[in-house]
Amino acid sequence: MKSTWYEGSYVEYGVSLEKNVMVPMRDGVRLATDIYRPARDGVPVIGRFPAIIERTPYDNGSIRLTNIGRFYASRGYVCVLQDVRGRGESEGEWFFLLNSKDEGKDGYDALSWIVDQAWSDGQIGTIGLSYTGATQQALAVTDPPGLKAQFIMDSGYNYHTHTIRTGGAFNTGVLFPYAFRMARDGKEAQKNPMVRRKLAEEFHRVPEWFKTLPLKRGSSPLKLAPTYEDFLLTLASRGDYDDFWKNPASNLEENIDSYPDIPVFLLTSWYGHHVWANIMKYLEFSKRLTSPVRMVVGTWLHGHETLLESWSGEVDFGVDAILDNLEDLRLKWFDHFLKGMYTDVLDGEPIQTFIMGGGTGRRDLEGRMEHGGYWRPERQWPLKGTSSRDYFLHANGGLKTLQPQMDVEPSRYTFDPKDPVPTLGGCVQNPKMPGVLAGGAFDQKGRPNLFFACKDDMPLACRSDVLVFQTDPLSHDIEVTGFIEVWLYASSSALDTDFTAKLLDVYPPN
Repeated sequence: MKSTWYEGSYVEYGVSLEKNVMVPMRDGVRLATDIYRPARDGVPVIGRFPAIIERTPYDNGSIRLTNIGRFYASRGYVCVLQDVRGRGESEGEWFFLLNSKDEGKDGYDALSWIVDQAWSDGQIGTIGLSYTGATQQALAVTDPPGLKAQFIMDSGYNYHTHTIRTGGAFNTGVLFPYAFRMARDGKEAQKNPMVRRKLAEEFHRVPEWFKTLPLKRGSSPLKLAPTYEDFLLTLASRGDYDDFWKNPASNLEENIDSYPDIPVFLLTSWYGHHVWANIMKYLEFSKRLTSPVRMVVGTWLHGHETLLESWSGEVDFGVDAILDNLEDLRLKWFDHFLKGMYTDVLDGEPIQTFIMGGGTGRRDLEGRMEHGGYWRPERQWPLKGTSSRDYFLHANGGLKTLQPQMDVEPSRYTFDPKDPVPTLGGCVQNPKMPGVLAGGAFDQKGRPNLFFACKDDMPLACRSDVLVFQTDPLSHDIEVTGFIEVWLYASSSALDTDFTAKLLDVYPPN
């Protein structure tokens, strides 16, 4: 029997913090950088250590990042936490990930600075989720010095295809609240306490501001923070897939061939904001890289705090769905590739997926459906044994493997943009405020208290602008795991129309 013992870093140091070291970029802009170093009695230990870096727009001095800095420094790493350009205490101008001139270059310059430090052994690992996963990818394609391994959590692949826009449609429910949230601690708010206070107050009224859409320049409190108003309106108005969307920070798909051959760990979830993106990255990395690539797909929502939750939305998957060892997992990854220690991080199959289902279907005390599930190792994607099947939409509401007749009348509906169909759950980024969006699994019926577009509690299928196509009840259990594509043949009397397709599990009848 193979031993499960492994060697790994342990707590053997105190921690020393150098706060807001201003690291110069090639154009003279300086980025605020917190450096956590192994120490004895508060004095940094003399010696060379591998480094872990996270580059963030969300405050490098946050409690979460402070804990990460202390975690790694006490275990023999130097942890570098850097505010990206234009955010926090860093100089320069911010424009999300679309500032193609700077993001990748800033990452390159940051790693170049690290390897030149007396405390660096020349080996660097990168960490981060979402935006800070994208900063990892942006610097990676520049092939910076010292980059040896990455641990990327639920970040994008092509922000035009899936994130800022989805199939061409602007993700207003995600980006509008995001612009407010970022503006509250942006440069304009830092300079003027009245602006900061006003934006903080209006943040809680964002559901009301949705009623005024489409947003026009100067028509909302975002006019107090022109940087963030411009960011939102620019993304909302750039519908064409042009060079604006093709820089590495927001579009790895167009730059994947430049990725260095390094070990990459991808962590995502079925209800994460970037599950499609991470599976695509796994496929492309596996074809291009000889270094190990690993992927975990769980059931959490988009965010660190949700890793400790067994539920998403109104469905609970059981305690096995919880990921309570993130830092241990990341530490194993970097111990293995930056310190040359033996860990079990490469044992087993390269993919770990959480297969949902098998529960009782009853409601628990919190009102969530007990759906159950379990972890399963996999060697490949698509999963071994996967078969594809085509279903066709029929005029009578059927969903069948038989092709429909050609001479039947098309299905029709009338859409009123002033009464949009609400988005209930799914793999969307929670805007961290009630009344807008919520990711996860939800019964598809209205909830005026949870979703701003809901006017009643009727099932969405009852709406006259929703078409429903349904199979006959399944005669046996079936697993649906993999990509789903919808080919829709449609016409519209409007100049611009968005179509949304949902695949729903009609279960259970309770």
